[in-house]
Amino acid sequence: MGSLSIWHWLIVLAVVLVLFGGGSKISTLMGDFAKGIKSFKKNMADEDESMEASARDGGQIAPPAAHAATTAPYG
Repeated sequence: MGSLSIWHWLIVLAVVLVLFGGGSKISTLMGDFAKGIKSFKKNMADEDESMEASARDGGQIAPPAAHAATTAPYG
């Protein structure tokens, strides 16, 4: 149980080829998924940088606006 046999490596290789193989729809999907993750991480980093810059400049985050009554009073 310590090491992987040749069959384990062949299965792993087959999965990698199916997911990232040449020209298939799955490889395109995986590429688009990776681009989405990179974009998400970039936007999160930009958000963190803007919040840190605001904190350094002494800026304060505005409190949320007061909620208006959305239902009629009870009774």
